[in-house]
Amino acid sequence: MNEDVRLTAWVRGRVQGVGFRWYTRATALEIGGLSGFALNLEDGRVQVVAEGAREACEKLLDWLRTGDTPGHVTGVTEIWATPRGGYEGFAMR
Repeated sequence: MNEDVRLTAWVRGRVQGVGFRWYTRATALEIGGLSGFALNLEDGRVQVVAEGAREACEKLLDWLRTGDTPGHVTGVTEIWATPRGGYEGFAMR
């Protein structure tokens, strides 16, 4: 079953100032069917929130962990939840 989910991921490493949010947005749009955002946090991490089909969210999470991301990812922590809605497209914040 490919139900809709909400993925919240916190990405650690050298992920700010290297185009990471832009590439995350581009990857989410390429995967398709995802809405949400990528946000720089004050502690140097990037928070990624994506809502859509579980399979699409899993693809984005796989890219965050093992893809050809800009900068250098040292770790990703994620939680899964029920979608809340309210997003139009995928944004950089």
